[in-house]
Amino acid sequence: MSTWFEVWAPRCERVEVATGEAGRSLRHPARPLDGRPGWWGAEVADADHGTDYGFVLDNAREVLPDPRALWQPDGVHGMSRVYDHSRFPWTDQRWHGRPLAGSVLYEMHVGTFTPEGTFDAAAERLGHLVSLGVDAVELLPVASFPGHHGWGYDGVHLWAPHEPYGGPDGLKRFVDAAHSHGLAVVLDVVYNHLGPDGNRLGDYGPYFTSAHSTPWGDAVNFDQEGSDEVRAFVVQNALMWLRDYHLDGLRLDAVHAITDHGAVHVLEEMASAVAALSAHLGRELFLIAESDLNDPRLVTAREAGGYGLDAQWSDDFHHALHAALTGERQGYYCDFGSLETLQKALTRVFVHDGTMSTYRGRHHGRPVDVRLTPAHRFLGFLQNHDQVGNRASGDRIGATLSPARLKIGAALLLLAPFTPMLFMGEEWGASTPWCYFTDHVDPGLARAVSEGRRREFSRHGWTGQVPDPQAVETFRRSVLDWAEPGKNPHRDLLEWHRSLIALRRARPELNDPRLTAVEVGFVENGTDRTLTMGRGDVLVAANLGDAPVRIPVPGLVEPERARATGERLLLASDPAIHIERGIHGDSGNLSVVLPAAAVAVLDRSPAAEG
Repeated sequence: MSTWFEVWAPRCERVEVATGEAGRSLRHPARPLDGRPGWWGAEVADADHGTDYGFVLDNAREVLPDPRALWQPDGVHGMSRVYDHSRFPWTDQRWHGRPLAGSVLYEMHVGTFTPEGTFDAAAERLGHLVSLGVDAVELLPVASFPGHHGWGYDGVHLWAPHEPYGGPDGLKRFVDAAHSHGLAVVLDVVYNHLGPDGNRLGDYGPYFTSAHSTPWGDAVNFDQEGSDEVRAFVVQNALMWLRDYHLDGLRLDAVHAITDHGAVHVLEEMASAVAALSAHLGRELFLIAESDLNDPRLVTAREAGGYGLDAQWSDDFHHALHAALTGERQGYYCDFGSLETLQKALTRVFVHDGTMSTYRGRHHGRPVDVRLTPAHRFLGFLQNHDQVGNRASGDRIGATLSPARLKIGAALLLLAPFTPMLFMGEEWGASTPWCYFTDHVDPGLARAVSEGRRREFSRHGWTGQVPDPQAVETFRRSVLDWAEPGKNPHRDLLEWHRSLIALRRARPELNDPRLTAVEVGFVENGTDRTLTMGRGDVLVAANLGDAPVRIPVPGLVEPERARATGERLLLASDPAIHIERGIHGDSGNLSVVLPAAAVAVLDRSPAAEG
């Protein structure tokens, strides 16, 4: 057997392939490849699946890992290992994907989803997600990163799944198992920066440029000299995950931190390539962007001058819902909190659509054309890894809210017009925090991260203890407690989420893509804080106040034939919720009576009148 090795190293005068154990490896000279400037290649006999290798540049003593290594069994600083994708015995041949429209997503961090923290252990819990009713699992980044545990956003080997999770075969087993359960799998990928520890791309070529600066230093080079190969590196990486690991979609981290002044933005180039791959495979594939730009061009069709991505996260919806439920107004929440902002987020997507942002001190965003843009192109969420983990103590929203208010948040999230996403454990109100944790091996970097975290929150006036990201206990505290779903109040909250997702699946109007079909009304007057959200014949009525309220429901007319009005209640968060006749002589109209912190879902359809 032999293996062909190749690498892009345009600044080198000599490149060698080193095979075998580090320190005693054999070296094989590579040659420049015709018609491919900067590329070197070599055929190495007796190299096969499982052979350790690396590259030696310009007679240096150090053996560097492959920038496109598929397997890093000994971590980010170790030798790469040859991996043959064709050896894996896939069983998902009948899987043709799952459209993003109509789906419910579930964000999962492999390392803390189970005590074992592996792909295989996570696969054993997929039955829970099926019974919950979700359609797709969104994995936080799994590209190889330093140490044993971490969030994954400091990955440095973008082609190699993290070995402590289970490596390449482990990820494939997870995806294969998910597909057997009818679940799609989305992977979070990071193309706006690389981690600082083990990042050797700059040794090979102009992967980074000082022409643009980022919070992480020099930017990834998408538009300067040598950028063609860097763009190809990223686009081909995206295709690799979708093709070779049978993934169904990618979530693109912080695309606002990608600077590309080319006529065709790298995101547009990627979207076009993924669409072509989808057509070739006959399988649904999609791209979801994270962006704080509030720019609908990301999800506007390429034919209409947009980038053609399939969806983007909607931070404004999160901020509006979180602030309305919790009353928090610090940081970016200062622009949110009123029910008016929540109404705008539910009907116009972006609260900041060219309006003044007090937090930023400038105008921000641009409007979404709600007549043309389907609602499923925006992901809504009440919690996610950022909004929990970037709090000083990693506290979930359940640490602030009662189970009753969590039910309101869940109803407004899961019955809103957007594609909803839950953060792992949210469905049962997990009491475990989810902290920022790292496992940097470099002592200086570890110290800088720990001290920087404390300084960051002290500047924001935080007086409590900030968990040390490098402490193993900080990581362990973030692992889900799987005993909780069987105990109240967690069990009751889990059933509430299941019922909401089942209702979303059962009623077609709850998957109507038209933003213009969403009706939202509110009352915010002193202690009264109520909000109604109508989608076709389904009405959500929420009392966010601390006193009982009576909400008239237009169109909810008592049927002529006598029957229990309770049949109009599709879901009720509190047993005291009931429907009663109107007052002031309006005996034909009905109202819903809500205790404090309660939510009801009602049926207004003519068929419900008997």
